[in-house]
Amino acid sequence: MYSNTQTVDAPSPSRRGLLRAAVAGSAAVGSVLTLGSAFPVSAAPAPAPAPAAPETAGRPVSPEEALRRLTAGNRRWRTYRQEHPHESPSVRLQLTRAQHPFAIVLGCVDSRVPPELVFDQGLGDLLTVRSAGEVLDEAVLGSIAYGVLELEIPLVLVLGHQSCGAVGAAVHADETGEQLPAHIQYLADQIRPSIDHGQHGDARVDATIDAHARRTRGRLAAEPDIARRIATGKLAVVAARYDLRDQRVRTLA
Repeated sequence: MYSNTQTVDAPSPSRRGLLRAAVAGSAAVGSVLTLGSAFPVSAAPAPAPAPAAPETAGRPVSPEEALRRLTAGNRRWRTYRQEHPHESPSVRLQLTRAQHPFAIVLGCVDSRVPPELVFDQGLGDLLTVRSAGEVLDEAVLGSIAYGVLELEIPLVLVLGHQSCGAVGAAVHADETGEQLPAHIQYLADQIRPSIDHGQHGDARVDATIDAHARRTRGRLAAEPDIARRIATGKLAVVAARYDLRDQRVRTLA
């Protein structure tokens, strides 16, 4: 589950500061969508004073702790005992100052698999990156690298799921030779190396979902900057699968 490769130099302090300022400080320069303007000022509750520093108590700092937190949240989700944490006015105020997510979840765009719900987490808990079939491209890699290198998140979870349409389309195109629409073909091309030709029919799609999550985990772990963090023990990259039938997330060896 853990992979080590060559190491590279860490990002310079000046670049790290600029990136953190760009993201954590975005609230200070305004908002793209000003939802509050649609309501009368008198209807909005008076905000409590912002705390002096963001709340970080209890944040998992190791990969093992982070995975246990996700496992506990998924257990609440699938047993209908959600807590809907970290949604209070005080937390929202804290998050205007900084963010300290404890896990990155690379998941599919499928509407049935929203990570914050599947793991019963709240604002500021997860850095979520979603692409159809968990396909990697430069934007996805850059987003994950930001979370690992700048926010020092200890866990990256690659989350495949049952009945993935992108994987199904890739398998179908591979079997029939059918050319898919341009951008969808790109997804299929990225998934094709994971296709399990030892299986047939629905079993092939199902096996490919797991194989693709594992392959994506391996590709991430081989990225030099990410491999450096793994080598120190401060980061783990884990593959997992979400089943729609029982809502359980299972890690993949």
